[in-house]
Amino acid sequence: MNEAVARQTERLTQDQLDAMVSLHTRYLEGRIGGRRATLKHVDISGLDLKGKNLRHADFSGCTMRRMDLSNTNFQEAILYACDLSFSNLNNTSFVRADMRGTKIESANLIGADLEKADLRVGAIAQDGTYAAPQAVNFRGANLSGARLAGTMANNADFSDAIMSQINIQNADLRGAKLSGADLTGADVEGVQLSGADLQNTILTGVNIDAVKDDLDISTAITDENIGPSVTELVTPLVKLIEEHQVWVESSGERGHQLDLSDYDLREIGSLKMEKLTALRARRAKFFAMNLFRVELQSAVLDECDFRRCDLEGADFRGSSMLHAKFSHARLSKANFTALLFTKNSNNRIASCDLRWAEFRYADLTEARLKGANLQYADLSYANLTGCDLRECDLTGANLEGAMLDDADLEDAILSDGAPSRAFSLGSLKDTN
Repeated sequence: MNEAVARQTERLTQDQLDAMVSLHTRYLEGRIGGRRATLKHVDISGLDLKGKNLRHADFSGCTMRRMDLSNTNFQEAILYACDLSFSNLNNTSFVRADMRGTKIESANLIGADLEKADLRVGAIAQDGTYAAPQAVNFRGANLSGARLAGTMANNADFSDAIMSQINIQNADLRGAKLSGADLTGADVEGVQLSGADLQNTILTGVNIDAVKDDLDISTAITDENIGPSVTELVTPLVKLIEEHQVWVESSGERGHQLDLSDYDLREIGSLKMEKLTALRARRAKFFAMNLFRVELQSAVLDECDFRRCDLEGADFRGSSMLHAKFSHARLSKANFTALLFTKNSNNRIASCDLRWAEFRYADLTEARLKGANLQYADLSYANLTGCDLRECDLTGANLEGAMLDDADLEDAILSDGAPSRAFSLGSLKDTN
């Protein structure tokens, strides 16, 4: 069999890659001079294979990060132990592909087809030695509407992945990590989930009876335990918000403070640009709502679920958000700075309390967090580009993989307890 082979090459250029794809196309068409594309341990990160037909190609051990692979055909291809993290895999076909040990973290797989793909553990041999087998890694990836029917993905890591409306019929997900994943409306008929981690998983619209045997779903969000809906309120929410705004404007002399603690607000869909200053809403579910430029200054929002919410330009000044969840939320230009209170000539400054808050994979581009308490917050893989983090307390915070380009960390308190003026981002951001 003729093969176009690249081995142990540091990098390929786009022209070199295009030439190999051209030969592979001739191979698939049975034309003279065609050769099967075979790349071993090659770095082609950042290059473009959009819409190419790479059926049966071999990319074993290749680094393919931040590539445009949308609409590409990898049917029955070998992607063994590849790194496809941060790539665009929109509508890409991986039908019956060998993807053992692949890393696909934070990639976009909307509409991708992984039917009967092999997603078991795997490792690549280098220098005559074998690395420890690694599980397939989909952490933080967007798999909305993807097909994984019949896939073997036992022990795969889908933590914080977006898997809404996904088809995982008859898939083998035994021992898989699904903590924090969004499986809204997923088709789970016949799926094997024995030993899977479903902590804080979103399972609304899912036939729980098909998956709950011998599984711990006590912390998962299901149709049964989501909490009372705001549609069940005796007084309509619109009227309660009006009374709350009167209460705020009159400094408590008229109206009534709104308390939505433990309520599920998702059914109303949007609180866009609402004025909800001083709201009390502990453990409320705002999951995936439109909260664009909402005003939530001096609010009590401890343990709230804001995952996948549109919170662009939201005002959280002086609010308490202990253990709140913001994973995958859109928080660009949101305001988490302190709030100044003046009463009887006495001034009091209330800082945002974000201790133990979760911001995994959130977009905090140009957000303002000056002076916020972020002790033990999880900011892993968050986009903090241009973020104002001056004077923040980041003691014990997780910044693994966070994007910190142009972020201002002047006088921020880091894990060593010391304020920073000349802060090195090299150990925190992904430079691959």
